[in-house]
Amino acid sequence: MGRVLIQGGTVVNHDRAFKADVFIEDGIIKDVGENLVAIEGTKLIDASGKLVIPGGIDTHTHLDLLFMGTRTGDDFYTGTRAALAGGTTMIMNFILENKQIPLLEQYDMNKTRAEKNACCDFAFHACVYNFNEQVEKDMEVLTKEKGINSFKMFMAYKDAFMISDADMIKVFKKCKELGAIPMVHAENGDVIDECQQKIKNLGITGPEGHLLSRPESLEAEATNRAITIAHEVNSPVYIVHVMSKSAANAVSEGKRKGTVVIGEPIAAGLATDGTHYYNKCWRHSAGHVMSPPLRDDISTPGYLMDLLASGDLELTGTDHCVFNTNQKALGKDDFSKIPNGVNGVEDRMTVIWDRGVKAGKMDPCRFVAVTSTNAAKVFNIYPQKGYIGKGSDADVVVWDPEQSKTISVKTHNQAVDFNIFEGMTFNGSAVTVISKGNVVFENGTLNVERGTGKFVPTPCFPDYVYNRIKIRDNIKPVKVDREPYTGPVVEIKAENGTPKATDNHNNQNGSTHQRPLTKSGLRNLQDSSISFGGDQWDDQPIRSSTRVKNPPGGKSTGIY
Repeated sequence: MGRVLIQGGTVVNHDRAFKADVFIEDGIIKDVGENLVAIEGTKLIDASGKLVIPGGIDTHTHLDLLFMGTRTGDDFYTGTRAALAGGTTMIMNFILENKQIPLLEQYDMNKTRAEKNACCDFAFHACVYNFNEQVEKDMEVLTKEKGINSFKMFMAYKDAFMISDADMIKVFKKCKELGAIPMVHAENGDVIDECQQKIKNLGITGPEGHLLSRPESLEAEATNRAITIAHEVNSPVYIVHVMSKSAANAVSEGKRKGTVVIGEPIAAGLATDGTHYYNKCWRHSAGHVMSPPLRDDISTPGYLMDLLASGDLELTGTDHCVFNTNQKALGKDDFSKIPNGVNGVEDRMTVIWDRGVKAGKMDPCRFVAVTSTNAAKVFNIYPQKGYIGKGSDADVVVWDPEQSKTISVKTHNQAVDFNIFEGMTFNGSAVTVISKGNVVFENGTLNVERGTGKFVPTPCFPDYVYNRIKIRDNIKPVKVDREPYTGPVVEIKAENGTPKATDNHNNQNGSTHQRPLTKSGLRNLQDSSISFGGDQWDDQPIRSSTRVKNPPGGKSTGIY
């Protein structure tokens, strides 16, 4: 690691933008200010007319994943290499393995792969498919010893990854106890299973069946259900890949009701739509298959961007999970067997700048927040990441807000033969990328080294998420003080006609009518109702007077 001085640019953080130079040494930002003087041997980068921003953090990737019988095209080397080319300097990958493998073993497998291959820093989210004593213990170890503060659950993929509501509640509670963040893939898996069969019975086997069998209402319902559970247990909840208007509205409504809910749209959902599932070319339509699916309402991307700009949605990922056409072809005769996943790790920053800032929906500070800073805050690594300031990691991007870029599979760095943004032109692009103090992308050329990325632990109890949770735990419902009820209570009979035992059969001197009714439901005539104390078991309290209607022949004031 050497010295780098970025001169003449406009530094943009989530809270303000200002003219300043940035000096980097030994992988750390050492100084930020005007007219900094270069030390001998320092690499100079001219950022005049450009922005200097924190490196992007992609909160949602699937690299080196075995899924639906085949492994993703991008591993930790090619995936992180592509991320750097787009201005993303840290990825957060999901540990998603066969659910029979213990969580700690899954963690070790993924960490080993990443440490050998990653070109940029990385963190992990663990996945939980059920809840039992062993899972509970593994969650404790992962949070306290392994640097994991987030656990994902699937409400979809029935008979594969899908978790029950009962177990999901238990995981939410455990996450809250540990100070971790429960994450949810929100789709109603049971209804999807029914819909898939219905669509297939209609003879629909192509990629359009994927959209038809996973309607927007099922994403919205599951999103609302997860938020409701979080609200009732006073836990945070993170909704991954928010793909529809109605699911986004559920997130917004949850926030308005006070739930600590974080909504994550992805690059694909912010720039393209589900009309592609009806394309006549099977390869093209299958290339867009992901879950939840892109929505065929063409106004959805703009709507999601509006909510991202306003703060209803918090941050952005990509759900980068790429499969080549010959892998997608596993479902050529059955849409439910098409491996789910699309690209985005290289394209996210450009897509959001163009559709957000260039479109006038957000300013550069908000762009930095949704592509980097908010992720760092949510996962408790701010200001180490997501900030241009003294002492922060030297993950820095020089950004040209006007540079035009046309995305194509012919020029991208992702290891896949299809790009969902093919032929689309966007404004705004990374021109220089610095990862941990090293210039890894400059003048369109990558200069990376396999295995240089480091694991970044994500500590529990992030203030950004848990400050509100802690306060609400101290707000208790108020008990109403009232006189106890002393009146009669109806007798509930069991199915066989036998009265259920209740304290109302006890009289004040302890005499008790205990013999049950007969099978026909009548009183047992061999059971005496007389007590030697002179009381009967069903005696009522004596009243001094009773108001009655006037009988024929005259008025009575009472019976004594």
